[in-house]
Amino acid sequence: MVPVSSIRSAPLIVGWQEWVALPTLGLAAIKAKIDTGAKTSALHAETIEIAREGRLEVVRFTICPAPKRPDLLIACEAPLADLRGVTSSNGRLERRPVIHALVDCGSGAKRIEITLTDRGSMSYRMLIGRQALTALGLVVDPALSFQLPKLSFKLYPGWSRRRAGARA
Repeated sequence: MVPVSSIRSAPLIVGWQEWVALPTLGLAAIKAKIDTGAKTSALHAETIEIAREGRLEVVRFTICPAPKRPDLLIACEAPLADLRGVTSSNGRLERRPVIHALVDCGSGAKRIEITLTDRGSMSYRMLIGRQALTALGLVVDPALSFQLPKLSFKLYPGWSRRRAGARA
């Protein structure tokens, strides 16, 4: 008989793109690209500011979770975990703030490391990298997409399909 402590739960199969929530940042729904080529996860951030509050350094930033709704801006704040050099997809070395945030993939929220960068020109506001895939217990099937519970930009206050001009 196998001891209960050695039984691992089956990994959750995800596709190459998924809906996730970042509840500690106030992000109810965001489309993320699952990127096994990236070590660390990355989140689109605008107006990034690092401030000191007592002994703690915090990062304040805004995010537009819906690319087709530039008027939908969410103000976020998180403790600064690190400032780190990261090689971007175009090969340039960037110095990025690093935060820890809860990511909810529908099977419970787990804390992951996320770098903040301008992904405004990218199709996905978030990349989920290898470290997060491991922490979240996810396995990628690149032939699939949207295997996790469906979320929608409609979860944001003031969302209007008519104003958005496109489906969420």
